[in-house]
Amino acid sequence: MCSHSAAVHIRLHIDVPRNATQLQRNCKMDTPTFVGARKVAPDVTTFAGFFPIGPLGILPANAHFIHAREPILVDTSGVAFRDQFLAELTKVIDPVDLKWIYVSHTDLDHIGNLDAVLKLAPNAKVVLPGLGAAKMGLREGFDMSRLMPMDHGQRLDLGDRELVLLKPPTYDAPETTGFFDTKTRVLFSVDSFGALMDAPYEELAAVPEATLRDGMAMWAGIDAPWLGMVDKARFGALLSDIERLDPAAIISGHLPVADKAVTQRLFRNMLGGVATRIAGPDREAIEALFADPMGVF
Repeated sequence: MCSHSAAVHIRLHIDVPRNATQLQRNCKMDTPTFVGARKVAPDVTTFAGFFPIGPLGILPANAHFIHAREPILVDTSGVAFRDQFLAELTKVIDPVDLKWIYVSHTDLDHIGNLDAVLKLAPNAKVVLPGLGAAKMGLREGFDMSRLMPMDHGQRLDLGDRELVLLKPPTYDAPETTGFFDTKTRVLFSVDSFGALMDAPYEELAAVPEATLRDGMAMWAGIDAPWLGMVDKARFGALLSDIERLDPAAIISGHLPVADKAVTQRLFRNMLGGVATRIAGPDREAIEALFADPMGVF
């Protein structure tokens, strides 16, 4: 599945060393690959997969399940993983017992299997941001009665804990909302802190420092290119507010789980990204990405 590939060039500006303008990719994944389900933090099972993003590397693509008194599924993975994802989900819980489905935002890699899960889980309500609910209303035939719109600042009671909804520091879709689990102190950051990888790592601690730094820079250039235009002091204050939550782990939709011992790497790299003004992949990289439709989720 893996083979050596050429370096990928990204355009970085402002005080970035020359050797940071390349991501050396040593593993090429040719098709979307579902890894499986595993426990990654207290009360959390992650359904992990990876999407090949042309010559840019591979992108972790995760959905999650919280083993709460009122069980909740967080996002529904990509359609490329449908059969495997649904099979693993039914091993984790009888879908009839699923109480909640949390939709962080309406990007297809997060809601790809929503309709299929709703058919299996007739008792589940869908929690999603208000703007996301409005977007779902544009879909033909979608049952809007199953939605419960909630936005950052609100709390979802799961019986043995609350999920405090909050805005992640970076995002692509404006409705994006993550949350903080008050029982386990795990922060679910959605797209934020994501990174392109050079191999299918299971844990962030195994990712080399340079790989994580460059992978986060490339992902920011794609997912949140506005990061290069924000005021660094204000953005740093926002990150400090999140740090003060003292999360036991950070769980992203696009990163291996980051336990408490390595979360500082994420904060440091993201703050550094404010100064880099990442322009994202060039035309050659984009053309290569869409040359193979299996590499696009």
